[in-house]
Amino acid sequence: MRRRLLAAAATALAAIAVAIPASAALNHAATVSTNPVDYTPNVLDGEVRAFALVGDVVVVGGDFTTVVPAGKSAKLKRKNIFAYRATTGEILPFAPEADDVVLTLAAGPNNTVYAGGAFQKIGGGAQRGIAQLSLADGRRVPAFTGEINWGDTRSIVTFGPWLFAAGSFTSIGGQKRAGLARLNATSGWADTTFDAKLAAPNLTRVKLEDLAISPDGNRLAAVGAVEQAFGQYRAQVVVIENAANSARLADWYTDVYTKPCRAGFETYLRGIDFDPTGTYATIVSTGRKWGDHLMCDTASRFDLRGAGLHKPLWTNWTGGDSLYSVADTGAAIYVGGHQRWMDNPFGKETAGKGAVSRPGIAAISPVTGKATAFNPKREPRGVGARALLATPYGLLVGSDTEKIGGEWHARLAMLPL
Repeated sequence: MRRRLLAAAATALAAIAVAIPASAALNHAATVSTNPVDYTPNVLDGEVRAFALVGDVVVVGGDFTTVVPAGKSAKLKRKNIFAYRATTGEILPFAPEADDVVLTLAAGPNNTVYAGGAFQKIGGGAQRGIAQLSLADGRRVPAFTGEINWGDTRSIVTFGPWLFAAGSFTSIGGQKRAGLARLNATSGWADTTFDAKLAAPNLTRVKLEDLAISPDGNRLAAVGAVEQAFGQYRAQVVVIENAANSARLADWYTDVYTKPCRAGFETYLRGIDFDPTGTYATIVSTGRKWGDHLMCDTASRFDLRGAGLHKPLWTNWTGGDSLYSVADTGAAIYVGGHQRWMDNPFGKETAGKGAVSRPGIAAISPVTGKATAFNPKREPRGVGARALLATPYGLLVGSDTEKIGGEWHARLAMLPL
């Protein structure tokens, strides 16, 4: 029955040929299963850092070299990026051979995918930090020529004719842009009318960690090492209104991330996602420090309505363990990292009063802010689950470890609806 349902979903996706964005766009009716599907490929080394869904194809990025089909022994060379059928696990010939880590992926038009990372060569040629790739042959799309000057691209989201890119670069697509740009999705060149003027005068540099775009394309949110946007103070979180048109800084802001966490963290924010309505956003963090009102190692939900200062609707503490990724499906807010516990505001690398065990992955109720009963136990915890993507088939989980739901799924798993 599960395979028939997945096949039907794949047929529907192929028929409408809609690219699933990296940000929240799906409204699941319920929390996903804790029993992973049996057919996802295994990644035998390194770490999975990114996903994109293009039709019925899952594209996987990270810093790995070898993959193997489920239940098989034949090893396939795939350097930092590969693709497989979402409903069968069949590994495709697609092999663009990135020369460095792929940190972010986003579905493109006409059977293509956008890739971002620290690479300088990918898809058979030199193109630094960002490229568009054909799923048919793994080659770079010749028309997309934008690239970064140095550093990396850490997050890509798309909307209509635009591709939004964030990272640690200072120039992209032919324009000077500190950490954030709006690119023409066909040419890769930066839009000259979009400049958020990000700055970080008290930090080493601007370095954005993650982006999210609302389903209607109106709001773009960015988190990372940033202190100013459009000439105004913003501490680690920037929300841009009318992002796909005449972009401007939103009146919305928060001050809860002004206090530092552990020394050495110029930003301790790691991920952000909108809910399927675009009304709420959840932010996850690392930081390794404790104390009253500190937002280190937390998941926090914000209401995006209204102007001015906003405090979290709720905050869920891990008690000292990092959260790296977040996916909001409406039914649940999934968070991934190397956490041992959730609901742990009194923990200091310990299980404090009220803490619940949720190793490596958890689901939080959007209403209460408490961990749900969902507990597939990603073990060992390793560095953490850095990649989560909600799809019509279920939740994709990417990490650096090999066990989830009591089963062996090396660095990649899908928890079905």
